Amino acid sequence: MSEAEQIPASASEAAASAVLDALNATDSNGTEALNATAKFVATPEGTALAYGSLVFMALLPIFFGALRSVTCSKSKELGENDYDSGFRNAADMPETITSRDAARFPIIASCTLFGLYLFFKVFSQEYINLLLSVYFFVLGVLALSHTMSPLMSRVFPASFPNKQYQLLFTQGSGESKEEIVNYEFDTKNLVCLLISTVVGVWYLLKKHWIANNLFGLAFALNGVELLHLNNVSTGCILLGGLFVYDVFWVFGTNVMVTVAKSFEAPIKLVFPQDLLEKGLEASNFAMLGLGDIVIPGIFIALLLRFDVSLNKNSRTYFYSSFLAYIFGLGLTIFVMHTFKHAQPALLYLVPACVGFPVIIALFKGELTEMFRYEESSEETKEEATESEKKDQ
Repeated sequence: MSEAEQIPASASEAAASAVLDALNATDSNGTEALNATAKFVATPEGTALAYGSLVFMALLPIFFGALRSVTCSKSKELGENDYDSGFRNAADMPETITSRDAARFPIIASCTLFGLYLFFKVFSQEYINLLLSVYFFVLGVLALSHTMSPLMSRVFPASFPNKQYQLLFTQGSGESKEEIVNYEFDTKNLVCLLISTVVGVWYLLKKHWIANNLFGLAFALNGVELLHLNNVSTGCILLGGLFVYDVFWVFGTNVMVTVAKSFEAPIKLVFPQDLLEKGLEASNFAMLGLGDIVIPGIFIALLLRFDVSLNKNSRTYFYSSFLAYIFGLGLTIFVMHTFKHAQPALLYLVPACVGFPVIIALFKGELTEMFRYEESSEETKEEATESEKKDQ
């Protein structure tokens, strides 16, 4: 595939990992990192299949991650630490992004991106990628295992001997004993972990694009599910900041291109454009960075939770933002092909995903209610507690 025919990606993966954030921006030149063969001119059928598959794969973690975020949010509000997807541990509970986090996020991502750029300039690319491969192997196995848990709960029959286990590490003794690790799991979780490990070994040994996509989809779904914006204003701050970040690093410098070409990790979804000619051994890929899925995805998930809070049996804002995402991603592809130049996807996704729901809320007279919607976080709880103490 020629350089002008590559899906761009923003560098902005979820807040849980600043490294993923800064590295998600994989533009057209990133193809060279995956394809060392001569330039390949894709057929119209191959191009349509690749782009269509990427769009479809991008929609899966957004849709299902948003649905799971609702269950996750309800579990958190009720103070429960267990539900269908295997939430038994504090590490699996949602992380709330506040306006302060959102404002700092583009700065942290920029520093991380530039730091990695310097690393690749100074140190051997081979050794850096070896360390990153091991790191993402561990993360990928855990993410894929967590993603599979709800499915396994439905697949296994009720008669399945599901034993409970607990991994506990403590420090000290007596009253000074402190928990370092307290992880509860069962037999079904072990089966998920075993399957995920097989996929991880496959990825480590072969770097196959299917294994890459399995890890990538798991990362994206977990990001949408577990990263919660506390309100719409925070979402606008985050998306607006990353909008500027994406445009600057794609159009203003070669830093993003250099990192994308050097970085080997499942931080993007890929699909071969020569699949019809070469089958599963195809090697000319179109790609989409996970940041272009997770960042709009957590905003769309927030709007779904807002829909649920209205108690109107309607999902107007969720479906409008979901359709806006499809429109924005389609517009990215169209502009890229028209001008024969890679485009930062958030340049089109952010206005679409924010603008569509806001316009609908304006017409329905619910704009104020939308921006007043607030989800509790540890930070807001602490502030409320301090305020109550002062009042007393």
